[in-house]
Amino acid sequence: MLTIRQMRYFEALATTLHFGRAAEMVHVSQPALSAQIMEMEKHLSVTLIERTRSGTLLTRKGLEVLGHIRSILAGVDRLEEAARYGSGTLDGLLRLGIIPTVAPYLVPKLVPFLRREHPLIELELKEAVTGKLVSDLSEGKLDAIIAALPIEADNVVSKSLFTDRFYMAMADNESDVLLSPMTETEVDPERLLLLEEGHCLRDQALSVCKAANKRSLVNFGATSMTTLLQMVSHDMGLTLIPEMAIETETARNAIRIVPFADPQPSREIGLIWRRSSPRRTDMEALAEAVVASRENEKSRA
Repeated sequence: MLTIRQMRYFEALATTLHFGRAAEMVHVSQPALSAQIMEMEKHLSVTLIERTRSGTLLTRKGLEVLGHIRSILAGVDRLEEAARYGSGTLDGLLRLGIIPTVAPYLVPKLVPFLRREHPLIELELKEAVTGKLVSDLSEGKLDAIIAALPIEADNVVSKSLFTDRFYMAMADNESDVLLSPMTETEVDPERLLLLEEGHCLRDQALSVCKAANKRSLVNFGATSMTTLLQMVSHDMGLTLIPEMAIETETARNAIRIVPFADPQPSREIGLIWRRSSPRRTDMEALAEAVVASRENEKSRA
């Protein structure tokens, strides 16, 4: 008989196509994982994995079995999710993904608030770009994500949390002079620094600055907002900064913030969860907590 453990091992191997990385993913030794995959093949009387010198491949039958297994595991995850939580709001485990241009500025406010208002919550946080978070959400690896709206995905529900206005960040010196407030057309594409591909803020910056078709963009993709602003502080260029990052980043970087003229460009940050999730009450409570944690911080300032 096939076991849930074997199916999870196979799914990990199908995802990584590497026995060592798959074993790390499911926290077992490589021989143990290999033995369980062989047991699956023996039980099903099929070859699921093609082992070659250059790597690991799924056979045609392996690809077919993978589809069934992922469907079964998704059902198991939903069953465990429904059984894991009691009647209390935000009791137990909550797996939350947050995009990198929000996480550093929201988490320090949100986590203490949740621990104070919902002491029984067990929070697991993951920071990743939107595409990866949406994938993990759809596969049941996350319960909810916080990202910029809209999200193009099936079977998800989103709730707007707050509007985050954009500003322009530049080095705090006299080498550049930008009118305040400025317009998008005043941004020099040759000076615009961007996050690497995959970050939604990169696309938003290109859209705001009307520079998507400019070939003169600086050919550098930073992996974090902090790295980008350190470059800006050393007068290597300009970049778009969300309002929620200004207080933190101006305290540790020598940068000057220039507002845009009305209508100010902005992004909408929202909470996204699966439409099929049984935890709608928890999601509504989490959304309220995000808003309240930000308001509490503003009232203390």
